[in-house]
Amino acid sequence: MKISLHTQTRAPNAAATTSVSPLDPSGSSKTKFSKTRTDNYQTITDNIITALEAGVKPWSCPWQRVSGMSGLPSNYATGVPYSGMNIMLLWCSASKQGFSDSRWMTYKQSQTAGGQVRKGEHGTTAIFYTTLEKENDAGEIDHIPMLKTFTVFNVQQIDGLALTTETVSPEATFDPLPHAENLFRKSGASIIEKGQNAFFSPSSDEVWLPARHLFSDAANFYATGLHELVHWSGGKKRLNREMKGKFGSADYAEEELVAELGSAFLMAELGIEGEVQHESYIASWLKALKNDKRYIFKAASAASKAHRYLMDKL
Repeated sequence: MKISLHTQTRAPNAAATTSVSPLDPSGSSKTKFSKTRTDNYQTITDNIITALEAGVKPWSCPWQRVSGMSGLPSNYATGVPYSGMNIMLLWCSASKQGFSDSRWMTYKQSQTAGGQVRKGEHGTTAIFYTTLEKENDAGEIDHIPMLKTFTVFNVQQIDGLALTTETVSPEATFDPLPHAENLFRKSGASIIEKGQNAFFSPSSDEVWLPARHLFSDAANFYATGLHELVHWSGGKKRLNREMKGKFGSADYAEEELVAELGSAFLMAELGIEGEVQHESYIASWLKALKNDKRYIFKAASAASKAHRYLMDKL
């Protein structure tokens, strides 16, 4: 079962185009906002709760890799990958609508590129942050962060674009994956392959992984390693995330969600189709999501920072 995390909008005519803030990598310069007040945090959080309760993890990359292309969703016009919550929103929309391409663009961008969104196609809502300036009682200007939305279309909804359609079929193999090996090596982390447990030890600042031959295939070995590397990235000498709490606690579950999301982002960019199973945390995540509509946004932001921190090592 697949659950959509996006709000559908039919393909508009040119006059109804929603432009995009320069704060988002979609590349547009102006933004038109709806007068209807919508709690975007709550809407998106509710959809993620629905997905998790249905047993679907919205942060799983849904498509096979297009040759030479990252699994992260990116803007077709600018080539810039989306980050944070937008990765999950676009992945889930692709899964819902059956897209195999990771590239998206606004209606206006499609026209500029010589394409045309097919009549009746439904767009996907993505997000960006802007700042509202408001004068307070003391006569000072307060800068209030605001969440806004815009609409993008997958390139497979657009006619007239020259697209690469060759896909790379996943092959089970025990051979080392060069990109992942390179990241492991250049990360600077002390990685010990020994025993039968995977964990990051803050006290010794070490990542421990089970021996490679204990995994069913190489992809799952690297998926596990990337999960632990995201934990490692949060160490005091690096991103200094607040990692506290014992196993089973809310704080522990939050850090696990950051690692779950961060490793999914890393696997998408590195072309790894493995999986780390953490179903035991879903109940804790659901409880937190229901109590805090910004919970998933904070986790996605931290995961995106970890993803970029590690990829910058390359």
